[in-house]
Amino acid sequence: PYVIVCNHQASLDLMGMVEVIPDRCVPIAKKELMYMGTVGWACWLSGIIFIDRHKREDAINVISQTARTMRHENVR
Repeated sequence: PYVIVCNHQASLDLMGMVEVIPDRCVPIAKKELMYMGTVGWACWLSGIIFIDRHKREDAINVISQTARTMRHENVR
C-alpha cells in the first residue's frame, strides 16, 4: 500500500491526475465536495473517501479506519 498526495490548484488538474494515478487507487476528498450536486453524486458513486477537515478527530478516525482496512484486507 502507498499514499499519493496531490494538491491540485484548479479543476483541470484533475484530468491530469486521473492519467497518473494507478487503477486501484481510491482518492480522499474534503466532505464539502459531497454536497456539490452532480459532482458529489459522481464522487460518492466512484468510492471516494470523504473527510471533514473542520473536525480533526473525525478526519483522523476516517483515515485510520481506511488504513486498518487496507492492512486487514491486504489491498492497495
